[in-house]
Amino acid sequence: MGWIHDTNTRIAQSAVGRYFRLEGSGHPKSRPNSFFFTEIRAGLATFFAMAYIISVNATIVSDTGGTCVCPPSSPDLCETNQDYQLCLSGLKRDLTTGTAAISALTTFCMGLFANMPIALAPGMGLNAYFAYTVVGYHGTGLVPYRVAVTAVFVEGFVFVGLTILGLRQWLARAIPASIKLATGVGIGLYLTIIGLTYSAGIGAVVGANATPLELAGCSPQFLDEDGLCPSAYTMRSPTMWIGIFLGGILTVMLMMFRVKGAIIIGILLVSIISWPRPTPVTYFPYTPVGDDMFDFFKQVVTFHPIQSILAVQEWNVSEYGGQFGLAFITFLYVDILDCTGTLYSMARFAGAIDERTQDFEGSAVAYLVDAFGISIGSLFGVPPVTAFIESGAGISEGGATGLTSIVTGLCFFISVFFAPIFASIPPWATGCTLIIVGSLMAKSARDINWSYMGDAIPAFLTIAIMPFTYSIAYGLIAGIMSYIILNTTVWAIEKASGGRIKPKDKELKEPWTYKLEGGILPPWVTRAAKGKKDFWRPYDDEEHHNGVVPADRSSEEMDEQKVVPKSAQN
Repeated sequence: MGWIHDTNTRIAQSAVGRYFRLEGSGHPKSRPNSFFFTEIRAGLATFFAMAYIISVNATIVSDTGGTCVCPPSSPDLCETNQDYQLCLSGLKRDLTTGTAAISALTTFCMGLFANMPIALAPGMGLNAYFAYTVVGYHGTGLVPYRVAVTAVFVEGFVFVGLTILGLRQWLARAIPASIKLATGVGIGLYLTIIGLTYSAGIGAVVGANATPLELAGCSPQFLDEDGLCPSAYTMRSPTMWIGIFLGGILTVMLMMFRVKGAIIIGILLVSIISWPRPTPVTYFPYTPVGDDMFDFFKQVVTFHPIQSILAVQEWNVSEYGGQFGLAFITFLYVDILDCTGTLYSMARFAGAIDERTQDFEGSAVAYLVDAFGISIGSLFGVPPVTAFIESGAGISEGGATGLTSIVTGLCFFISVFFAPIFASIPPWATGCTLIIVGSLMAKSARDINWSYMGDAIPAFLTIAIMPFTYSIAYGLIAGIMSYIILNTTVWAIEKASGGRIKPKDKELKEPWTYKLEGGILPPWVTRAAKGKKDFWRPYDDEEHHNGVVPADRSSEEMDEQKVVPKSAQN
């Protein structure tokens, strides 16, 4: 269509087009096949691929109880306490607003300042660790909710320092490859268990007496006093079955046929079926809690301000010293792997990776946006934000610049005003989504080095310990410690024997070294050390790219050189 081509051309030739480096903008580093309307379509695709996080994150984090107080003497963790349940309803609404707001802010800033087509939001896996290990179900974990968001706030500013010094990228690259891959797989299995439980899923499994888990599927009213499912009612919950067939099987079928927004379609379909009140699968039963949730739902479009979780940090953490430190360190390490791995994989998918340095353009700014977003998000009461792998949906649609992220961010901003809708999505609508996301994360297991036991055993322990102990932290500790013990012992025996005693398959081990290409310091520090006045800008020529500066040309002269893009040459 001619008008689309003309509009793309005019915008590309404007200041906006040159800033975002659209094709035809004349910028020496314009990005091929990047056009205005393509970026809009890509931004919408990313939003529909990850909009589920608004409801899923609110559902998971609300299981902590937030600032709601459950008396320690409560025999059922306040499951039947109406005042507590009413407080949880308000908490979920606050978290819905907070999740949408921080996703909008960080994604918009990623596009505007880093010019990358990558969206950010509270991370899946990180929110599960936050909810079920650090704070615990209804506050039964390591530390209270207020202390946990304090740890997240501090983590964000530590990331700012690590990013400025370049240590964040280096630390992530220094982790053994097999453990990096295994971490994603373990988190995927962890999400799968959550998606199968009652608290944030379809209710297909429950704790047991004779075994750690057993098949469930009861309607909540049929659970006994121990929270177990009597055999007479197993697999008879109507909400579980609509979650399986519509939120699970239908969603997977749509994904198989490459339908954009398949996940959000499944969630919305199950939710719409669950909204009418006089049905066996209603999310609004005729109870005080159900009436309160339904009154809020009927508002449809409204702005629900964050009331109970805004800036509730508790800075007196002396009585939680060890637990606070464990939570902080685990947030720090898991987020390094999660965000760094996703940023690098999405940058590679978009064709933005420099193969020599394994870095991408604007990486420092991208990490700073994520770091500040973590601290700001904690003020909104949400777990750490991170880059989302669903950004690949927009990149596959042709997204190549920050305009994609800006469109996605604007969509998240609009969703803030539809809080009654997003707060009324039941857990059985999102349970199968967690299982599907878990399966997508598990596919990286094929890239683990299973040929050498020094790599394979630590990776397997990382994968297994996470879901079996219901803790991401314990899985990471098991993987790293076993890697150090096994490989350090082999190294010591080999050195002591003069190389005569070593495993027969030692040559199959993945190489590891702390001496990484490009060193520890970020490129801007290296440029400043070489005397480049505008050190925040990369060199534009091949000589500087390879670290060689011709004697007859100054840095300023070379920075002024304009490289004609291949598309213009053709």
